[in-house]
Amino acid sequence: MANDPKLQAIQGGLGQPKPEASQDAPGLSLSGLRRVFLRDMILPCSIGIYRHEKDAPQRVRINLDLAVREGDAALADDVANVVDYATIAEGVRSIVGAGHVNLVETLAERIAGFCLRDPRVASAQVRVEKLDVFADAAGAGVEITRHRAP
Repeated sequence: MANDPKLQAIQGGLGQPKPEASQDAPGLSLSGLRRVFLRDMILPCSIGIYRHEKDAPQRVRINLDLAVREGDAALADDVANVVDYATIAEGVRSIVGAGHVNLVETLAERIAGFCLRDPRVASAQVRVEKLDVFADAAGAGVEITRHRAP
C-alpha cells in the first residue's frame, strides 16, 4: 500500500516528499502573489462637480484588491514582512480627507498611486462609489486597475 501511486499523490504527490508543516512552511517556495484587500470602506468625502456636492461631504464606498508579490523570505509572523492593510486603510482615509476632488476617477487614481508606492504591490484594483447620487441605485462610480511598471 505504501507504493500505491494514488496514496502517494494524496500524501504529497507522485513520489515527492510531503513538505513538513510548520509556521512558515520551510522548504517551500513562497514566491507568488497574495491578495490584500479592503471591502466596503465607507467614508465621508468632499467630491463632485456640482455646487451641492461642494457644499457638504457625501458618502463614498471604497474597495481595494491588491496583488502583492511574495518573496522567499519567511513571514516570521511579523507584520513588517507583509503589506499591512491597516496602513493601507490609514492612507486611504488620509487621501479622502485631504480636500475636495471633482471626480471619482481622480480619487481612484490617487488611491491606486498610494498603494503602488509599496514595491511589493504588483497591481491595485480600486473601486470608488458615491452612495447617495441616485435614489434608485445603490451607488455610482468607477473601478480601475493599475499595474506596477515592469
